[in-house]
Amino acid sequence: MTDARALGADEATFIAAARSGDTARFADITERHRRELQVHCYRMLANYEDARDLTQETFLRAWNKRESFQGHATLRTWLYRIATNACLDFLEKRNDRTPVPYGLSDPGSEVPHLQPYPDRMLPDDPQESVVARETIELAFIVAVQHLPPRQRAVFILRDVLGLPAPKAAEALELTVASVTSALQRARVTMRAQLPGRRLDWRSPVTHELSDDERGVVKSYIDAHERNDLAGLMSLLRDDLRFAMLPDPGTVIVGAQDAVDGWVSGGLFQRGYDDWRCIATTVNRMPAAVLYLRTPDAPEYRLLNIAVLHIADGKIAELTGFDATDKPWLGLPPTL
Repeated sequence: MTDARALGADEATFIAAARSGDTARFADITERHRRELQVHCYRMLANYEDARDLTQETFLRAWNKRESFQGHATLRTWLYRIATNACLDFLEKRNDRTPVPYGLSDPGSEVPHLQPYPDRMLPDDPQESVVARETIELAFIVAVQHLPPRQRAVFILRDVLGLPAPKAAEALELTVASVTSALQRARVTMRAQLPGRRLDWRSPVTHELSDDERGVVKSYIDAHERNDLAGLMSLLRDDLRFAMLPDPGTVIVGAQDAVDGWVSGGLFQRGYDDWRCIATTVNRMPAAVLYLRTPDAPEYRLLNIAVLHIADGKIAELTGFDATDKPWLGLPPTL
């Protein structure tokens, strides 16, 4: 995201549309940025539905402020500024989105509003796609939520999007010194939240699933459809971290404890023993969509989405999302 260039075609066209009040041209130009702005809002809010709403709010604010755009920054940067401030306003009003102070409880249990992000809605821009997996994976999204909102905005603008410090300061109406200080504090928290994970967010990385990941997802699905508890257990690392959202306080560490909890909840017993599953990807991560048919039902109904972090051929983290009666990800409600 650089502004070191002359007024571009998008900017000139946007200014002309703004001055003439041409809503159709305005919508056409701004719509090109929808997907990347929606990802930006998702990083700020960790919630797919809220990200969609705030992206729409961004376009509404852009229209209302259209005459203030003079082309001194790129249109893309201007829209990011509006989106960031829309998210900050949202967070200021929502007490349920205020992060629990770092270190007080288990990471992840503080973010019951976390939702998965469908890969089909990620930007097509190759530059954005290069960094998308490192900065869209659930662990990253959760870690970012531990930052206070304005510090979160600084971190995303500077270290994820690469906005220069003066531009980030201008967008947030802060001094450059304040932005620099906030970024340093944010990096400390992110390193504490993501030990051993990549911390250079803008380094080129692949976003494709590995053969190991595809194989583990297939085995995870096979274990469910065969009611194979031993096979499922064999896929889990001993130090598995499991969470089921949106229920707060459901984080379990340890494969045996997680499996014991699933079994006590009825897994592979009557009523929970007729599964069909679909492999997919969300947040650039492998996932399985689980459908369950109960004895009195003619169809398999969407139950939950299991998002997997796979390390060395085993499931290291499993985040489950209750998908009952939710139209997420464009998934069919029944099979």
